Amino acid sequence: MTNEWILDVLTDLRGFAISNGMPALAEQLDDTKIVAIKELTSCTERAAIERIGTDITPEPYLREVGAGRRIAGHSGRNRGIA
Repeated sequence: MTNEWILDVLTDLRGFAISNGMPALAEQLDDTKIVAIKELTSCTERAAIERIGTDITPEPYLREVGAGRRIAGHSGRNRGIA
């Protein structure tokens, strides 16, 4: 998250509210910080998806990982694996 500074600001505001006898505001700022974390995370995830594209299929990767590999000492004959 590149905009984490907003969380610091909300924390500072909450501290001010507590120090000045504003418990309702402090509670609201707790809720606001939760919303900010969710939205910052969501924005980061969306940006990552946009960078790599939305058509993500694991199949080519899985084929490469499993291609031509056998477990040492196991031929695979018992399970129909060549």
